[in-house]
Amino acid sequence: MSLAAFIDPRLERNYLRDLGRAFAGALVFSIPLLMTMEMWEAGVAMAPWRLLLFVGSGLPLLYGLAYYAGFSNRRGLFNDLLDTAVALAVGFITASILLILFGVVDWNASPREALGMVAIQAVPGALGALLARKQLSGGDKGDTDEDQASYMGELFLMSAGALFFALNIAPTEEMILIAYKTTAVHALGLIALSVLLLHLIVFKAGFAGQEEADRPLEAFLYFTLPGYAIALGISLFVLFVFGRTDGHSIDGVLHTMIVLGFPSAIGAAAARLLV
Repeated sequence: MSLAAFIDPRLERNYLRDLGRAFAGALVFSIPLLMTMEMWEAGVAMAPWRLLLFVGSGLPLLYGLAYYAGFSNRRGLFNDLLDTAVALAVGFITASILLILFGVVDWNASPREALGMVAIQAVPGALGALLARKQLSGGDKGDTDEDQASYMGELFLMSAGALFFALNIAPTEEMILIAYKTTAVHALGLIALSVLLLHLIVFKAGFAGQEEADRPLEAFLYFTLPGYAIALGISLFVLFVFGRTDGHSIDGVLHTMIVLGFPSAIGAAAARLLV
């Protein structure tokens, strides 16, 4: 961003508008997690190295979203990096204020506990901040040439959507209960349904932003199947970060990954429709 951007009052007003929209996006996307008890507990109980892994792995993801979306309409390497940093700050500030107002973080909490509870909420808040321009703006609808993603970019956006949906489910006890109740037949049914819905949402449902599948088989092989594989990989990563794989058998981890892979696949499908 040039120095003029900080001097021109009109550009300053536009940036303040974008920043306000980023806070709104962070609130819309993260409030379910901010009001989930398991997320509070995860922030306290999670080992520091896992928390660092979670936040650190989120940084390239946030930069990618800044490149494809961003909470402002300024483009370029510096502006994308700035949007990434500001979005993460927005996530931290939003989480800090609301967790304090909810009474979750108080003066009796140790710095380690308070930082853990806020940090684990900051990444999903930052995701919402970066998607705010596309989802909360009256303008900027439709993709520009800069917004068009390459094949690898499409897969990246799928991973972002899968992560966001996985974060909303992974901390809950209900997910573990569902995984415990599933048999091999249930698991295979979930896999089939996940793949089917992923494909239909992107290519068949008629949603705004969907891609045209002129070659259905090619679309299935190049987008749907890799998208589901990404959803499963993201699910396994989130389960590991939240300690959901600790002490479980391979069969148990596999069933839990498949269960979490269902909402992750929906998120992978929805991501390109959102960005």
